[in-house]
Amino acid sequence: MITDTHTHLYSEQFDEDRAEMIQRAKDAGVSRFFIPAIDSSYTERMLDLEQNYPDDVFLMMGLHPTSVKENYKEELAHVKEWIDKRNFYAIGEIGIDLYWDKTFLQQQQEAFKTQIQWAKEKKLPIVIHCREAFDEIFEVLESEKGDDLFGIFHCFTGTLEQAQKAISYNMKLGIGGVATFKNGKIDKFLNDIDLQHIVLETDSPYLAPTPYRGKRNESSYIEKVAGKLVDIYGKPFEEIAAITTQNSKEVFSV
Repeated sequence: MITDTHTHLYSEQFDEDRAEMIQRAKDAGVSRFFIPAIDSSYTERMLDLEQNYPDDVFLMMGLHPTSVKENYKEELAHVKEWIDKRNFYAIGEIGIDLYWDKTFLQQQQEAFKTQIQWAKEKKLPIVIHCREAFDEIFEVLESEKGDDLFGIFHCFTGTLEQAQKAISYNMKLGIGGVATFKNGKIDKFLNDIDLQHIVLETDSPYLAPTPYRGKRNESSYIEKVAGKLVDIYGKPFEEIAAITTQNSKEVFSV
């Protein structure tokens, strides 16, 4: 049994073959799909997905940093309304992204901090999106650290030092396709990180692992990520799958 801790199964990129794509993932041994939110425009799609796959799909709720724009307070109100209304398994994906645009940095910081506080109130994990913003992310985590702060540092692409820092804030590292890239770098030090701190993810339809790099990613390709960890840790595939799934259960309480 493998857990994909981060997959956008509701993406428009799957509209032509979603059922087949999910079946391929199940055939590959993936039995748990954790679904991050982006913004209010995707909520209905997420709920439809859950309705169609109630035993396999676990929803998060949150405002993605690249969706933090002029209307971010309305978007945050949407998140709050939903987390007060029903159960979610995490607040995510949330964080800071300075890759495309730094215009809304202050608003991104505020949205990140606000959603962390909601996660604490609800005793939920957070799932962090960080792109070219490690210092800014760590600054917020430092101000919010405590036993009630925990979760996953999604799509971890930092250094060994940054990995250790993330772990010090009760974060698991979400490892996906980047670990298979020739220039991905994290494969060089991952064996210095205990496997208990690692969860698997695809971030599909994005960041497909080698040999599919540049193509549409899908959850079945998580096999390639697990296979890379087999090489890095020298443990059998089944053990990698079992340990990382157990780690995901500790985070999501399911």
